[in-house]
Amino acid sequence: MERGDRQPLVRKSSSSYRTFPESTSRRLDKEYLRSLHNKRLYLAVFAAVLGNFSFGFALVYPSPVIPALEAHPNPALRLDQHTAPWFGSVFTLGAAAGGLSTMLLNDCLGRKLSIMFSALPSALGYALLAGAQGLWMLLLGRVLTGYAGGVTSASIPVYISEISHPGVRGMLGACPQIMAVLGSLVLYALGKYLRLVLDWRWLAVAGEVPVLAMVLLLCFMPNSPRFLLSQGKEEEALGSLCWLRGEDTDFDREYEQIKDSLRKQSRRVSCAELKDPFLYKPILIAGGMRFLQQLSGVTCILVYLQPIFKKTSVILKAEYDAALVGLVRLSAVAIAAVSMDKAGRKILLFVSAGVMLVSNLTMGLYIHFVPASHNGTVANTTLVSSASLPAEPTNYITLIPLLATMLFIMGYAMGWGPITWLLMSEILPLKARGVASGLCVVVSWLTAFTLTQFFLPVVNAFGLEVPFLFFAAISAGNILFTGCCVPETKGRSLEQIEAFFRTGRRSFLR
Repeated sequence: MERGDRQPLVRKSSSSYRTFPESTSRRLDKEYLRSLHNKRLYLAVFAAVLGNFSFGFALVYPSPVIPALEAHPNPALRLDQHTAPWFGSVFTLGAAAGGLSTMLLNDCLGRKLSIMFSALPSALGYALLAGAQGLWMLLLGRVLTGYAGGVTSASIPVYISEISHPGVRGMLGACPQIMAVLGSLVLYALGKYLRLVLDWRWLAVAGEVPVLAMVLLLCFMPNSPRFLLSQGKEEEALGSLCWLRGEDTDFDREYEQIKDSLRKQSRRVSCAELKDPFLYKPILIAGGMRFLQQLSGVTCILVYLQPIFKKTSVILKAEYDAALVGLVRLSAVAIAAVSMDKAGRKILLFVSAGVMLVSNLTMGLYIHFVPASHNGTVANTTLVSSASLPAEPTNYITLIPLLATMLFIMGYAMGWGPITWLLMSEILPLKARGVASGLCVVVSWLTAFTLTQFFLPVVNAFGLEVPFLFFAAISAGNILFTGCCVPETKGRSLEQIEAFFRTGRRSFLR
């Protein structure tokens, strides 16, 4: 069918989109979804989420490297109880800076070019880590890889949500978390292998590979049709949507729906408009979710995973425990990916927060009540110094920290991990999506920096159980926040979600 033959359908569908006559619109939507060919869409998503692989790799880089640097023969590279927390936490400070800059990059360069731009600081950061001759090079390398992670974490979810259609957006929206988990798991595996045969510096060299692959693949991928339309590039936007959906599909109808949504919006967000619930409500919800996600303690646990297992003297060696937790995390994110478009977002968030509550409470109570001879290798050692001590478990009860951590990671990965990123990209209005997503990432990583910076001092001053009990209280708050504030977006187009916040009519989300 030629494009000219489809014009009457375009005008009819644009009108039906505005008024939502349910029977005709839903029938056309279902027929359209069945006609789509997603191979190119999946390829574009894969190219983008290689940035998340690098992010996950860099995030947990300190876990196997801190023990090696604590025993390093060169005093200029040796970490102690004062410098190790900075090595672990400064990554999140760089990520906050990356999110801040993405507030401009997303709207100036576009989503795809912002992701590609992140390769520059990432490659430079890994090079500094690989060739480090002093502490400043280690910290600067962590800051740069963190900056790249902040850019990708703000750009990739937005890019994926804008190129996806409602039928697979939930599944594809979980892909960033899947790849981040896979990156962490590969880091744990390489950390174990390279420590046996090669110097720890080769971990940083390995981190360069996904960065280069991402840039090469993205060169052949299209930009977001919604971003191109917002820039007035209609022909390029139509070509991008055609490439993503397939030439033999009725992508014109979706194109007109996107254009219709853009016509209702001004080009830029003014300060006066921020008082409009259409803008501030989704921004507050997305920012609140990012804040609560980090307060639940996931970054602290992932960054200091091996030292935590050393401190609690679990049965297995800490590096094996870390790899096992990584496998559980990967499995849970995969489950979330296939169930998100069927079960819905909110039910998974409820289950996720409940599981995190139980696991954190179990961990805190275990550390508090189990005698020190069972939950610590040596009395009065710090968490960092205990990472270099051999674990000597005396009882199978020491499996509890491992099981509780696995339960926490499973709960997090099936809900509050992937869905917070997905909802951020779904509910933010297009006119503010670039700026607001960057703002949410800034909130997220400043919170993560504060927690990772103070985690070790709090543990050394008050005990390891205190932060876990705090994380349990936050998980309970996550349940309340989900019930009171989070809308269900399963199966809704981005334009329908915007219509819900613009009008307040829940019928748009049914």
